[in-house]
Amino acid sequence: MITAGFKNVVWREGGQYVAQSLNVDVSSFGNTRTEALSNLKEALELYFEDAPAGAASSVEEPEIVSI
Repeated sequence: MITAGFKNVVWREGGQYVAQSLNVDVSSFGNTRTEALSNLKEALELYFEDAPAGAASSVEEPEIVSI
């Protein structure tokens, strides 16, 4: 599965960066933004080794909103 087109969000939480995919419920973390995204890519690859076909949803134009 190619994850290059996936939409992801990254934020700082304490001393770590968290990276989360918006297409599937997978996230990871790292000491830097780059490390968090690299770890997320690896986590997504592992996730899709066992995931059923069509496990990812399509995400278009995500927004960050406050409630």
